[in-house]
Amino acid sequence: MNKTFFCPSMMCADFSNLKDEVEQLNAAGVDVFHMDIMDGNFVPNFALGTNDLQAVRANTDKLVDVHLMIKEPGKYVELFANLGADIIYIHPEAEPHLLRTLNKIKASGKKCGLAIVPETAIESVKYLLDKVDYLLVMTVSPGFAGQRYLDFVTDKIKDIVKVQKQQHFKIVVDGAVSPEKIAELSKIGVAGFVLGTATLFNKNETYQTIIERIKKL
Repeated sequence: MNKTFFCPSMMCADFSNLKDEVEQLNAAGVDVFHMDIMDGNFVPNFALGTNDLQAVRANTDKLVDVHLMIKEPGKYVELFANLGADIIYIHPEAEPHLLRTLNKIKASGKKCGLAIVPETAIESVKYLLDKVDYLLVMTVSPGFAGQRYLDFVTDKIKDIVKVQKQQHFKIVVDGAVSPEKIAELSKIGVAGFVLGTATLFNKNETYQTIIERIKKL
């Protein structure tokens, strides 16, 4: 994967024309298709499900991640692994058996991701970071697209970078990721960016034009 990698948030895509959306994103050179799975319980919204994952998986050879914003995600690791997810993110706030679930993801042969909401301090998950491949740092409250970036999270990201230098995981940010934030946070040490309406979707430009431009930031 590229040193800096870009992950379109498929929750923001046009699902009435999904095959074409995925083909255009493939051609634009995105790196990972990001699938937000929401249960209306852990977060106050319902979003993508198993059929959506299968539809995206069938139309790309690129990596696909699932961001499990659901209660007790450990119960569903095998399901999403078998449906073709390459990276599985779980929330410590939603999983009572966190280490067991991380080990289950590893045992399934998938890359292991931990996702933390803005209010979760890095100190509360530090002991687990040697178990994960990716740390997804949410810069908005989870559940809805189109929110404002929470500025205090930048200081948390700087603290995470200090910890990351002693580990092997990659830092990914998710939420209100604008071109300006990509430029700022990539310099700090963030490797991956989940792209939604702040940068990629609902614009009067092609995906390829946008991706080519942000790769130069």
